Amino acid sequence: MKTFCGRANPTTGSLEWVEEDEDYDYHQEIARSRYADMLHDKDRNMKYYQGIRAAVSRVKGRGEKAIVLDIGTGTGLLSMMAASAGADFCYAVEVFKPMANAAVKIVEKNGFGDKIKVINKHSTEVTVGPDGDMQCRANILVTELFDTELIGEGALPTYEHAHKYLVQEGCEAVPHRATVYVQLVESKRMWSWNKLFPVHVEAEDGEKIIVSPSEMENCPGVPSVCDIQLNQMPSSDFTILSDVVTMFSVDFSKPVRSASTCYRAQLDPVKSGKAQIVLSWWDIDMDPSGTINCTMAPYWVKPMSAFQWRDHWMQCVYFLPKEEQVLQGEKVHLTACRDEYSVWYTLQKAREEDENKADARVESPVCRCQAHLLWNRPRFGELNDQNRTRQYIKSLMSVLRTDSVCLCISDGSLLPVLAHYLGAEQVFTLENSAVSCSVMKKFFKANHLEDKIKIVEARPELLTSSHLEEKKISVLVGEPFFTTSLLPWHNLYFWYARTAVTEHLASDVTVLPQSAALHMMIVEFQDLWRIRSPCGTCEGFDVQTMDDMIKNSLNFRESKEAEPHPLWEYPCKSLSNPQEVLLFDFRKTVPQHCLSTEGSVNLLRKGKSHGAVLWMEYHLTADISVSTGLMQISNEKGNCEWNPHCKQAVYFFSSVIESETLADVPTAVTYAIKFDTKTGEIAMDFKLL
Repeated sequence: MKTFCGRANPTTGSLEWVEEDEDYDYHQEIARSRYADMLHDKDRNMKYYQGIRAAVSRVKGRGEKAIVLDIGTGTGLLSMMAASAGADFCYAVEVFKPMANAAVKIVEKNGFGDKIKVINKHSTEVTVGPDGDMQCRANILVTELFDTELIGEGALPTYEHAHKYLVQEGCEAVPHRATVYVQLVESKRMWSWNKLFPVHVEAEDGEKIIVSPSEMENCPGVPSVCDIQLNQMPSSDFTILSDVVTMFSVDFSKPVRSASTCYRAQLDPVKSGKAQIVLSWWDIDMDPSGTINCTMAPYWVKPMSAFQWRDHWMQCVYFLPKEEQVLQGEKVHLTACRDEYSVWYTLQKAREEDENKADARVESPVCRCQAHLLWNRPRFGELNDQNRTRQYIKSLMSVLRTDSVCLCISDGSLLPVLAHYLGAEQVFTLENSAVSCSVMKKFFKANHLEDKIKIVEARPELLTSSHLEEKKISVLVGEPFFTTSLLPWHNLYFWYARTAVTEHLASDVTVLPQSAALHMMIVEFQDLWRIRSPCGTCEGFDVQTMDDMIKNSLNFRESKEAEPHPLWEYPCKSLSNPQEVLLFDFRKTVPQHCLSTEGSVNLLRKGKSHGAVLWMEYHLTADISVSTGLMQISNEKGNCEWNPHCKQAVYFFSSVIESETLADVPTAVTYAIKFDTKTGEIAMDFKLL
């Protein structure tokens, strides 16, 4: 069966109907699942196994039968651990049907078919009794329902229900408890992901400053957590203002409440500074005594020689509603509030605290300024990048004249303001969405430019001469940045928009950027390859059925596609020189024919060729470029420095996905890359020689 799916094409901008196999969503969900990443997490698996063995032996030691409930079983791994540790019976609950089917096969294959019953339901729908899904309540509760924020996947309501209806009072739980830790820091880099700093522009008639609207300055932002690989954040990028303190803990062996609540902690600042950020992580004790512990603590808290890499659990960055000056030795109180799925923080001085004791409830932060809805955190960082802004200022100065009529095509960009300050006679900006229109109106008003820059709320193909006051555009500019872009080449939408507005452009129009190039490099990842690599066996259990299922879904389509990753968080080394593979000339309209290229790159360094990284470089003018990818290769080892504000495209080679070992170490990689101008999609193929 085929079905038609409507979607907006991020590159061409057109709404199109795509014929998809009815299993497309299912395959996509499996292909992009993180099951392999979790099964590669040896620390997690080992600790769970130790905790389960200990729980089963405690129950057996009391002379009871060990009946296990495993919620969110996935591959059935934790149930198999329990069965092999001597549990009498296990109920393994898995709501995602393809995974439940795989778990049945994996359990059978490992010889536990008579000990483990897989239940394909949400745990809140599981029934207990002679005719129910479970014969009786369980006395051991095993789960892995956690995300980076601990509670974001609905762990609390799931536990609450399980204690009421599915497990015995005083049951053993693995993990036994979770503890959330916090630390207060000052960090200009992280704060730049949440607030827009003033932008300084050196113009002919003196320095101009672009300021944020006051409602943006005072906006608490959005409540969603910022989860990152904090271990990739250099210590020079933040200043620690407090010791690590325990914020709250949850005992999973007792009834759990999911209702909204607040927690308080007193902090004694170890240094004076601006409190801007709360860094947070958690650990889990697998047993009541806390001897089997699995922690997400970053490198400066637990300096261990070998860190367990994991992508399914990272660390959290929370932005305080506003920055607060704290003084060393002057106590402050941190309040954490949570609902069923998320956590947020506020900070109070000790003396304010006493006055506000009654007012303990803090509402979940809501973005009032709309900028946090328009720009994600990397975009805030990009707009705050002064070096990048200087490149745009330099290039605009070289093309603008006093009679320039400028049109900007980008989502919520500061380029229209820069163009005005640098002397353009008239500036128009094309904003596609109501949100970007609203944000830009506030911006122009805050900088007294509401009558200087005209916002046109229209799609490029619907632009009319009257929108432009019957003027021809002499300078067309874009960053280019569009909120719908996921992969680097999606921002080529600028080229399609430029083509759509051709009739409104002067014959000698200047287009900035004048062109873009797709670049590519072969890399070896330190750890990122694990998210795609098959597991084979895990803690002695054969999970190849899951490997085959993921491989099948990848082959369905995904393995021939690149995926976006912020590579500043994922160290890799270059095995080849970076290479320009395709050029897109914005001075001309989008051609009717496809653009394609093929060739080969030599591998200069020894290493495992995990994949190709692709990114865009924009040539603003003949001699000024900005890169969305590689910034530099830092040493002989080939360590790479990536643009921290953009996601790069990663194409994993089949040798990662299929665990094939190459008998001969490849010396070169051939590539064939084709850009279909009708669909805006890039097809690519690589072969290791």
